[in-house]
Amino acid sequence: VQLVESGGGLVQAGDSLRLACTASGRTFSGYYIGWFRQAPGKEREFVSTIGWTYGGAYYADSVRGRFTISRDHTISTVYLQMNSLKPEETAVYYCAATDQGLSLRAHAYAYWGQGTQVTVSS
Repeated sequence: VQLVESGGGLVQAGDSLRLACTASGRTFSGYYIGWFRQAPGKEREFVSTIGWTYGGAYYADSVRGRFTISRDHTISTVYLQMNSLKPEETAVYYCAATDQGLSLRAHAYAYWGQGTQVTVSS
């Protein structure tokens, strides 16, 4: 299983950014694909997750209403559209996959990408 993130970069506060996570190596029917982030010196934090088969999504309270997760089966990719970004959301963003159902816990996700840096300047 391989997960590859892309789309990170340097933006200003209030800007938008779209991250992509391309999955390969197996079928992901029944899996959830999640996004987490980790800032320097902080624990990895849940951001959002989506069911690969039916598309049910869940968001952390801190991003609900600003971030949107979606998936495109045809290219095995999950997106995270991030709007109104804040400086405190500067972090490495990771995508991950779990067959344990909808989960907000990083430990439930067995497969991880290498991460993509998002930097939001004030």
